[in-house]
Amino acid sequence: MNRLSCPIAGLERLLLSTDGSEFSEGAIREAIKIAERCSSKLYALSVIETNPEFEALAPKLVEKAGKETREHLESVKARASRVGVDCEVIVHQGEEPYHFIVEEALRRRAEMIIMGRRGRTGLKRLMMGSVTAKVIGHAPCDVLVVPRAARIEFKNILTAIDGSRYSDSVASDAIGIAKRYNGKVLAVCVASTDSEIKESKKNVDKVRLVAEKEGLTVETVCEKGTPYEVIVNRAKEKNADLIVMGSHGRTGLKRLLMGSVTERVIGHAECAVLVVKEKSR
Repeated sequence: MNRLSCPIAGLERLLLSTDGSEFSEGAIREAIKIAERCSSKLYALSVIETNPEFEALAPKLVEKAGKETREHLESVKARASRVGVDCEVIVHQGEEPYHFIVEEALRRRAEMIIMGRRGRTGLKRLMMGSVTAKVIGHAPCDVLVVPRAARIEFKNILTAIDGSRYSDSVASDAIGIAKRYNGKVLAVCVASTDSEIKESKKNVDKVRLVAEKEGLTVETVCEKGTPYEVIVNRAKEKNADLIVMGSHGRTGLKRLLMGSVTERVIGHAECAVLVVKEKSR
């Protein structure tokens, strides 16, 4: 199979959100790679986080930040251009960066937002930065979160299964990606009690049957434990380069925070995490 084939169908427009820090490097690298493989238009966006008071008190600092931001985005555009990717840069300035990111995704009709993840240690790794969480909560499309060192080869794909109809849709996405790259699928379910194990195994077996019909190599894991810990540990153990999960979309204020399992997996995982949004189906 052609390694440069597009891993996900219909990715005509990608929105890369970068803050210019070292933590954005993984997202930049993988966004350009995906755009190249999918012949996608790439929009590179940075938000200069400020407010009217700061702008009035320190206009020179704001001006300096704007200059550095534009230089960073031009460097991203140059990297993209070297591999034939059409990249447009976008700069916004204001409060609540997630608002600008979500608005641009809507305006540009992006099929995916690609973001980095800031490095954390200890207890702080349990939660992501509020910008990432809010983008995922409000985004009109799927969101790919890429740690700095993560490289996505679409070869070992873990999908988390909870037996819901929405979970079936997420698993279908994972199978589709694996099929395009002849990758392996690891379907993981986590039960909280022994009595739930039997039913959970039925759910992952359904995924296994669908994947095997597509000619894919499939492994299933169903065990009792803390969901995010099991998912992260199995991903590391099996050298997964992508975890595909659902966000369980919410409305209103609850959209500001995702389910704790998805959020904690993103906070701990060494590989990239694709969060599939229910409303993008």
